[in-house]
Amino acid sequence: MKYVDAAQVQKKMNSRLTVNNIAKSLFLAATLIGLVVLVILFYRVISQSMGWVDLQFITSKLSTMADRAGIMGAIMGTVWLMLVVAPITLFLGVGTAIYLEEYAKKGRLQRFLQTNISNLAGVPSIVFGILGLTIFVRAAGLGNIVLAGGLTMALLVLPIVVVASQEAIRSVPGYLREASYGMGATKWQTIKNIVLPASLPGILTGVILALSRAIGETAPLVVLGIPALLIPLPEGIFDKFTVLPMQIYYWTIDAALVAEYANLAAATIVVLLFILLVMNSIAVIIRNKFQRRF
Repeated sequence: MKYVDAAQVQKKMNSRLTVNNIAKSLFLAATLIGLVVLVILFYRVISQSMGWVDLQFITSKLSTMADRAGIMGAIMGTVWLMLVVAPITLFLGVGTAIYLEEYAKKGRLQRFLQTNISNLAGVPSIVFGILGLTIFVRAAGLGNIVLAGGLTMALLVLPIVVVASQEAIRSVPGYLREASYGMGATKWQTIKNIVLPASLPGILTGVILALSRAIGETAPLVVLGIPALLIPLPEGIFDKFTVLPMQIYYWTIDAALVAEYANLAAATIVVLLFILLVMNSIAVIIRNKFQRRF
């Protein structure tokens, strides 16, 4: 009969505990480093924006005079851009997800489409800017107007909406569909009355987060040649426009010439972060309020 060596067992346990503590310390250090960097960035931005974020700054038009400059034009441009992006991504993204999950036959074509959609979600945003410049600005002759920018940004976030919507639809239990079919419902009736209501929180959360990314993107709009100069406020989708990230970009560049532009850029960052915080909070509220457990 073999006897267990208590000392050896204790040694192995101590070794495992040591490894566990080391791993825990490394993960904690990684978390703290990220938090410290984030706090430093927030402190830097907020300290530079102190005294610049006020109602006049938000409601004034762009000006070459730093003390008179405002971001109303950029805010209006951002709003018009989202009015183009939101319906396109909502209908095309959710529609594509419904087709792939509910109608498409499982096979090579479905796997091909699924793989490419997933890959498109990871394509650098500047590539979509080049695509938008080629198709919408030049080939279609739209120029750098709201519609061209909105279509380009819609292409950017569309794969994200499709993937998020697919995950939400997959989370609907199969027995709900079977119960609907058992009651004599058609495919579309099941989707409309069972699948979409059950997956709506996940879909809306994905759409809002995708729009948050679109609001914060700069590279595609730089490629499209979107200006940040003295332009009239956009009044429709066929007007020239600018957005908050573009305003931040140009003010940051010009800060080397006019020191106050750095403060204006920081103030605009604070406004943009506030908008993103509100949108992300809405996404969390929607998810928590309308989420159903089956």
